[in-house]
Amino acid sequence: MKKRFISAIIMLVVFIPLLILGGSLFNFGVYIVSLLALREFINIKNDKKYIPSFIKLISYIILTLLILTNSQLKELTFSIDYRVLAALFISYLLPTVLYHDREKYSVNDAFYLIGGVLFLGISMSLLILIRSTNLALLVYLFLIAIITDTYAYIVGNLIGKHKMLEVISPKKTWEGMIGGTVFAIIFGTVFFHLFVSNTMPVFAVMIITLFLSILAQFGDLVFSAIKRYFGKKDFSNLISGHGGVLDRLDSVIFVLLGFIFFMFLI
Repeated sequence: MKKRFISAIIMLVVFIPLLILGGSLFNFGVYIVSLLALREFINIKNDKKYIPSFIKLISYIILTLLILTNSQLKELTFSIDYRVLAALFISYLLPTVLYHDREKYSVNDAFYLIGGVLFLGISMSLLILIRSTNLALLVYLFLIAIITDTYAYIVGNLIGKHKMLEVISPKKTWEGMIGGTVFAIIFGTVFFHLFVSNTMPVFAVMIITLFLSILAQFGDLVFSAIKRYFGKKDFSNLISGHGGVLDRLDSVIFVLLGFIFFMFLI
């Protein structure tokens, strides 16, 4: 517990100044985090089945291109360069033919990496884009993930009796999920109207927050399912007491991706 607390303090000391400063320094920090996250995503599979080194290199290159696509935008409009998408599919799928051996590299491996690179590339570039346009909005999204996770844990411990998906995450309960969502709606809606915008109808903000809060919790379960599939407790031991980057960002990533559906409203 002590290591976990110290690690959390260190993360906050590093992250909060970067978040406030924004700009190139924040973008670079997010880029480094995205590389570490991709490394964990590749390594958890690599421990079960070796992935060729040049495929790993391609993964880091394409992730970089995906993040760079939106790093210079100053408006809340997300886009993807189709040339990068074409390179993504070609680079991963062609080697499945060249290898002629599913034990070395298969279509399943290719689509696992395609999904991971797209998943991380889009979410991390969104993180950069939102920070460059509206700091308060980004804090709102982080707040949803943090409040949801915190109160789901508290309520689940206090009154949780009905397990959600015990095979994937034994400690998560329906009571915890409802509690986390309710508190996220309260805190998130108040914060949004105080610091982001007071013109959007309260009911609309509540619906958006509800959706993102539920998505955050199922995002957590998705990453737990990946770990279970590969027989791992954490994605890595990079952060003492917390696991890896993906263990900390699982719900945040899904909140960022879910927010795409509401970007036109802000």
